[in-house]
Amino acid sequence: MHCPFCSATETKVIDSRLVGGGSQVRRRRACNECNERFTTFEGAELVMPKVVKRDSKREPFNEEKMSAGILRAIEKRPVCTEQVDQLILSIKKEIRNTGEREISSEFIGSLIMDGLVQLDKVAYVRFASVYRSFEDIKEFGEEIAKIGQQADSANELKSRQSKLFE
Repeated sequence: MHCPFCSATETKVIDSRLVGGGSQVRRRRACNECNERFTTFEGAELVMPKVVKRDSKREPFNEEKMSAGILRAIEKRPVCTEQVDQLILSIKKEIRNTGEREISSEFIGSLIMDGLVQLDKVAYVRFASVYRSFEDIKEFGEEIAKIGQQADSANELKSRQSKLFE
């Protein structure tokens, strides 16, 4: 590792710690020449599949683009940063776990929507409205009704389960 201050080639590691839930190593280093200290982060570089867009164009997976869409959806919503980071990590893991070299943008969109519906219903509707290109208020209403039916079904299931354990 070259020193960022004097460009010396010899540095030593003073301290190493796991960060990012164990996905990265933070190393505190010192230069043997100028004695300046600096921090480096080491993480595995995993190859993500290419994304096949609706128009059949292929482009590299862009985490920033995905994150920006999620952040726009949760803007001014009571969702903490850790939840968003966890959602992004789980989506990337799911994409990698497919083992495919190419993956459709629709698949990525459905993963995002599945995560958002669990995280925040309003953020889900915001994202879905842009992703599915809602044209009128009727489409919003249909999507909201669908979420309501899913919530009702989930509440009914929880009620039945709690009666089993009484």
